[in-house]
Amino acid sequence: MLKSITKAALASSLLIGLGSVATAAEGLQDMAKNGSQWVMPTGDYANNRYSSLDKINKDNVANMVPAWSFSTGVLRGHEGNPLVIGDTMFVHTPFPNIVYALDLKDEGTIKWKYEPKQDPNVIPVMCCDTVNRGVAYAPADGDRPALIILDQADTTLVALNADSGEVVWSVKNGDPSKGETGTAAPQVVKDKVLVGISGGEFGVRGRMTAYSLADGKEVWKAYSTGPDEEMLIDPEKTTELGKPVGKDSSVKTWEGDQWQIGGGATWGWTAYDPDLNLVYYGTGNPSTWNPAQRPGDNKWSMTINARDADTGEAKWVYQMTPHDEWDYDGVNEMILADVSVDGKDHKALVHFDRNGFAYTLDRESGELLVAQKYDPAVNWATEVDMDKSSETYGRPKVVAEYSTEHNGEDVNSTGICPAALGTKDQQPAAYSPDTKLFYVPTNHVCMDYEPFRVAYTAGQPYVGATLSMYPAPNSHGGMGNFIAWDAGKGKIVWSLPEQFSVWSGALATKGGIVFYGTLEGYLKAVDAETGKELYKYKTPSGIIGNVMTYENDGKQYVGILSGIGGWAGIGLAAGLTDPNAGLGAVGGYAALSKYTALGGQLTVFTVPDQTASK
Repeated sequence: MLKSITKAALASSLLIGLGSVATAAEGLQDMAKNGSQWVMPTGDYANNRYSSLDKINKDNVANMVPAWSFSTGVLRGHEGNPLVIGDTMFVHTPFPNIVYALDLKDEGTIKWKYEPKQDPNVIPVMCCDTVNRGVAYAPADGDRPALIILDQADTTLVALNADSGEVVWSVKNGDPSKGETGTAAPQVVKDKVLVGISGGEFGVRGRMTAYSLADGKEVWKAYSTGPDEEMLIDPEKTTELGKPVGKDSSVKTWEGDQWQIGGGATWGWTAYDPDLNLVYYGTGNPSTWNPAQRPGDNKWSMTINARDADTGEAKWVYQMTPHDEWDYDGVNEMILADVSVDGKDHKALVHFDRNGFAYTLDRESGELLVAQKYDPAVNWATEVDMDKSSETYGRPKVVAEYSTEHNGEDVNSTGICPAALGTKDQQPAAYSPDTKLFYVPTNHVCMDYEPFRVAYTAGQPYVGATLSMYPAPNSHGGMGNFIAWDAGKGKIVWSLPEQFSVWSGALATKGGIVFYGTLEGYLKAVDAETGKELYKYKTPSGIIGNVMTYENDGKQYVGILSGIGGWAGIGLAAGLTDPNAGLGAVGGYAALSKYTALGGQLTVFTVPDQTASK
């Protein structure tokens, strides 16, 4: 088995350009156990963002220094993180979506560079900056070489030869003229690659699509809204909270044919459980942002999906925010972990939703186990109904004062917490099996929200609301927290206030530390048990990327992309000054310009004299 062979044998048998007898899922699953590499966008199929490396630990992390850096040559927001396969690092950029292969054996020299030629007209239909969340890797299989797979902004899904950078195949996943764009990190599962679609603010019809690794041909496609057969939903077998969803579960919750432009985009992260053969992902907000224009629950937007990896058929679904009134996209990552709830162990799925509630579900059955606020400022709902005998079981109890539909069109509803960018956006949390805690980057931001009537035109914004954002009142004055969360109890264990939202993905390690980045540009390391700050270093630009780690030539390294942008940094990234621009973010984050500037750089850190933690 791969997990029992040496590092050298692993490198020679699975790495770039060489054949493998394992399927992509088996190969990646075993490769992910080798902490010296970072082989998937979120580290492993469970989206744990945890590393078994401990040569950098809480005893020596204070001595960490930059080892080397690399300019990407691109400004705008740098989300996601590099991959490391053997002695090669793969780095991606925002539009125009350049991919670099860097030789770690030769001081990071460029082995190859792929720069696609894309129509710049795609830029205006990218909602919240020209970001890209990373590439995926597929081990070689027979005559097919190892692949690096990129989801380009123009929705071209391209498979590159990992050894040479040459295009092996490409396929069009969407239509930018309709507002469909590509920002997500693909996920390789078995002999397929899964990829979603962006464009909820342009009235797209969200979907998840699986393509063959062999040739890029479509294997299955599951829409977020519409007829059962197009959503790959079986009305009798697919369940929500233990009950069959029933016939026409989606279309009957929309007025007329609104489901055709209903949103439910799928630009977040994908998890996979090999034992259950289920993939998990979330769907985004319904279109438009004006709830009065789309009566009904608007299923299955704002939904956690559990689907068969081979066929795409939905085993269970759970809609967190029925008839969304606040743009609380449900696309944040699903983290798979063993969690004890009320003394019973569960193979769980933990999800920190934009709506401010953290959900713990049984990932096999879809049973809702815990639903609690993970920011005390959340006020749009009092709680989620956990009474299984109730007609509203599993639904949030909405507060009328903060209901944009209750208050009406052309009325400015004030003081809603969280803001539309959520208590957490796509920036992924981490889980440590050592502490049993989840480490969560959060936004501590509220908003005013005024919906208005809007008409749909293909390729034009289909928003229908004006927003303004600001720090949560009567709090610490900042716009973010970094928290440790107990998913079994639904409780914050510790919380670190931050001046701005924490828009960076976290990393937990066996060394007893957790890393994250800040919008000002600091990489920080904190004690996983107490939250005590152990280290910080200011990189050249604000951080919205995700921290990763790897080992090379016997040394552990920590890598982070810096480059201000994304929704929170869109004012700086796009040069916007109108406070209401950027869907309300420009005014809320105006002070960022005092702390950082545009950039695009990878910074890699190490500790000169490393000793394994005791």
